[in-house]
Amino acid sequence: MSKRVYISADYSETDGDRSVVEELHKWGADNRHKVDYVDTAQVVSGSVSKDENCRACDLKAEFNRQINASSAVIFIIGDKTKTRTAGSTCRRVSEGMFCACTPYKQNVKGTSSCKIIIDPCKYGPSDDVCKINTYSYLKHEFEQAKKKSKVIVVVYNSFRKHPSWLPSYMIDYEKNAHPFWKKNIWGEKVGDYSFIKKTLGYE
Repeated sequence: MSKRVYISADYSETDGDRSVVEELHKWGADNRHKVDYVDTAQVVSGSVSKDENCRACDLKAEFNRQINASSAVIFIIGDKTKTRTAGSTCRRVSEGMFCACTPYKQNVKGTSSCKIIIDPCKYGPSDDVCKINTYSYLKHEFEQAKKKSKVIVVVYNSFRKHPSWLPSYMIDYEKNAHPFWKKNIWGEKVGDYSFIKKTLGYE
């Protein structure tokens, strides 16, 4: 049974949670499990962000599309996750059309006018989370996964549980959040694949 799984994580090169993502991709490469992992970094480095006029709202719309195409979403929680705010600055929400906007990773070029004149979002129960918001990228991904009733897996980049690491909007998942790392019989650090497999429905 093949599954497409979206991974949301903090990709800071210095203190992020890339190690968990890399471990998941290794497991996904195992043909026995047939898990197609798509992570936030892959989406951000893709065709959408290559457009120099890409905005935070464009990335959020692409996150929506990728999550919609997935059967489950894994959220990796590290000790810095709670304080990450990337993606939360959107003047369109408070200042309306014609506000200034900084294109994604184009800060050196300064701001330009918001390219959205009329709000394109729909707000029905079955619609996507609106791409115009002041959510961080992580919160946007979480709200989209929840709204679309995806299987949500929350893991800590740790050997033990750290409820204090959870952002407030994930507090309902505290009971089910699970440490990703454990030690095998040889004392080596390994991913807890049994938990992941069970949650994704492989056992």
